[in-house]
Amino acid sequence: MKFDSYHPAINLIFFSSVLFFSFYFTQPVFVLISYTSAFIYSCYNGKVKGLLLNISLIVFMILYILYYSYYNHFGVTNLAINIIGNNITLESVCTGLIRALHISTGCMWFYCMTKIVSSDKIIYLFGKVCPKLSLFLSITLRAIPQIIERFNTVNIAQSSIGLGINQGNVITRIRNFFRVLSIVIMWILESFVDFSISMKSRGYSLKGRTAFSIYRFDNRDRSVVVLMFFCLTIIFMSIALNQGKMQINPHITMNPITRMSYFFYSIYLLFTLMPLILQIISEIKSKYRQA
Repeated sequence: MKFDSYHPAINLIFFSSVLFFSFYFTQPVFVLISYTSAFIYSCYNGKVKGLLLNISLIVFMILYILYYSYYNHFGVTNLAINIIGNNITLESVCTGLIRALHISTGCMWFYCMTKIVSSDKIIYLFGKVCPKLSLFLSITLRAIPQIIERFNTVNIAQSSIGLGINQGNVITRIRNFFRVLSIVIMWILESFVDFSISMKSRGYSLKGRTAFSIYRFDNRDRSVVVLMFFCLTIIFMSIALNQGKMQINPHITMNPITRMSYFFYSIYLLFTLMPLILQIISEIKSKYRQA
């Protein structure tokens, strides 16, 4: 039983919380916990595609750290001198690393969110409160895999006439890539217009519109909510005690790690791995019942 079988409100609370914490924390242990949990869960959900995404994000992180530390020279701990005579400092390297981890972690959590939070859940959560926002979010989440699939389809069709993105020299490939991209963009605009006209003709934005849903808040969801809010309370306590921030400029300083800090780290790790733990427990229970 996957995490998507729980109530949509639970999915929304979890992913909005981990995305907020992933960008808020700058303390190294919290940042590494966020990154590691997102890495594991994205690989578990996406299998090979999730692993390829994470590897590409690692390459992005390396390039971003090199770029940031090369062109930003704040800090007092000099490590090296670049070719134009500016210092490469430990503080700039750490800042680039933390920012790269923030971006990569956010991308991995968003990838997991697209696997768990479907368009019907978005409509269920926001349909009555803000119909236009729910429609926009549902279209966005639904459009991402469709755009990738359409891009591959157009590329295959163009390859049959010798205009694929992997055919010809470098300049020809770039030209073919933009040709395929322009075709996909035109398809996106046309499909969005058709989709909006279709939804408007069905009276989606009218007041008093009702919608059918299969979601019920049962005892299993209540127990998960209690555990989730217990973890969130402890995590916000760590924020109140200034355990999640680290000062980098002009030099690296942070609060000392105490026994209470290890407790905060453990609770945050439990919270970020909660969907994976719940899914593993449910799989073990199902195998035990079948045996």
